[in-house]
Amino acid sequence: MREELKEILLFMQEKTSGEILEDIDRFHPVDFLEMLSEMEDNPLGILEKLPNDYIALLIDYAEDDEKYGLLSLFSEKRKGKIIDEMSSDELVDLLGSIDEEQKEAIILNMADEDAEEVKELLGYDADSAGGIMATEFIAIKETMTISETINFLRTKAPDSETPYYIYVLDDNEVLKGVVALRDIIVSDPQTLISEIMNENTISIPIDMDQETVSNTFEKYGFMAMPVVDNFGIMLGIITADDVMEIIKDEYTEDMFRLAGLDETEKLSGSIPRAVKSRLPWLIVNLITAILAAATVSLFEGTIVRIVALATFMPIVAGMGGNAGTQTLTLVIRGIALGELTFENQKEILIKEAVIGVINGAFLGLTVAGLGYFWVQNAYFGLVIGVAMFLNLFVAAISGFFIPIMLKKIGIDPALASAVFVTTVTDVLGFFFFLGFATLMITHLI
Repeated sequence: MREELKEILLFMQEKTSGEILEDIDRFHPVDFLEMLSEMEDNPLGILEKLPNDYIALLIDYAEDDEKYGLLSLFSEKRKGKIIDEMSSDELVDLLGSIDEEQKEAIILNMADEDAEEVKELLGYDADSAGGIMATEFIAIKETMTISETINFLRTKAPDSETPYYIYVLDDNEVLKGVVALRDIIVSDPQTLISEIMNENTISIPIDMDQETVSNTFEKYGFMAMPVVDNFGIMLGIITADDVMEIIKDEYTEDMFRLAGLDETEKLSGSIPRAVKSRLPWLIVNLITAILAAATVSLFEGTIVRIVALATFMPIVAGMGGNAGTQTLTLVIRGIALGELTFENQKEILIKEAVIGVINGAFLGLTVAGLGYFWVQNAYFGLVIGVAMFLNLFVAAISGFFIPIMLKKIGIDPALASAVFVTTVTDVLGFFFFLGFATLMITHLI
């Protein structure tokens, strides 16, 4: 890869703008961006040689916090030309990553019609179908022939987001059907579009959440899907590459939130921002740890008399936390993908409860045997075995209910569930173990 980057750099430095225009398609924008990131000198001398449409691609492939930095390298006149080459969804991504003053400056560089279109897109929720769709799509009438359609495509396809699907609209812009490009190519030139179009068109509502959009794409496997309003009027399209970006963002968000991190934090980010992101949830974890410690303190007298209890306490609490996290992860994924519904909640709860009972029984018997051989006391083995069994059962139940309850009250389950599940399994694990030990202390001494 490094040799390839050197090849790109040498090519750009030695060739004229005309020669670069002829061969620029040889280099993927992602590789070019990687080369730019390793350059120590100002890259403007090389960037100025590139065509506007290629610069637009570079901005599209760049990270959100790098998009405006690339565009700002150019003069106001060149900025306007680059912006003209960007699709509507690319522009919205760019504008969504900068402040209001910078946003207004870019909009002033746009044609009035384009500016109004982008302002309308910015009005949609950034995490909705409207916020991620592109308005460049190909639409035809069902009364057109194949020959007329091909002539139409020759002029319109280069400016569209994707030519894979051709959408059929009526005079009121209502979506009537879709035609695959392949069907147009293989049909007789005099065939009407109405004869080959698929009227059973699956569309995306304008206000659909982006996570549901990605689930819909996964379900049907389309390369692109139309976006419509409440009246069936087609407003734009969402393509598979948009969905891949959504999946990456949602995965990153869930992974970071499970760890109590802000999803915008990066390895190269500032120390103050990292502290601001992490400290609040560490404080929450401290509070829950104090709650678990307070539970242990209730049984200090028992622990003093039976020191072996201190050795086995972390086992009961830790195993409960691990078991709860297993159930929690499956439930959060089920919520995110729409697999967990009101209709199947009871069935899944029973399944997780049974798994908790089986795992609890197996691990309870295992740790009971270990406890017996460790201290040579059958009652000690019984105490830790029962505590382990109950805590794994509670872990399964809490791992199921906590994310569902958080979802119902409007809190992201991925953000807060782990803290609460761990608290439940720690507190109850200690309570079960030390509580039973206190009740049976005469048999343990």
